[in-house]
Amino acid sequence: MSLTAEQQTIAPANGYAGDIGAPLAWHWVQTQQAVLVDVRTDAERAWVGQVPGAVAIAWKQWPDMALNPDFDTQLQALAQKTPGKKIVLLCRSGVRSVAAAQRASQLGLDAYNILQGFEGDANAQGQRGQLGGWRLQGLPWSQ
Repeated sequence: MSLTAEQQTIAPANGYAGDIGAPLAWHWVQTQQAVLVDVRTDAERAWVGQVPGAVAIAWKQWPDMALNPDFDTQLQALAQKTPGKKIVLLCRSGVRSVAAAQRASQLGLDAYNILQGFEGDANAQGQRGQLGGWRLQGLPWSQ
């Protein structure tokens, strides 16, 4: 997969390594530079779709959206299994993954937020999946 200069951009971020686009995240995963962590709920992954090979570690739990009390432990265990790899975090729209990336960085991990998340921004009708996001960019996913 050949990336344009724009797709290779790492935007500065507050409290974590940076914001990246989905194509760069997928490139890093495919070239063994990173592990992809999907921080959406089990329900979101089941109903909306998931990325093949992504590791599911929810940031918040359905249905009350309380923080996952095991997030730190699960993420640290993953990091121990994949030493030296970047952690790229994916959520629905790129909001929860910012909080998760900040927390991962506090734990000493090289963490990046994937901009626009899996579904992208909401359009004028409040619907997702039509303005950016992993799926719209044609990257691998299944339902």
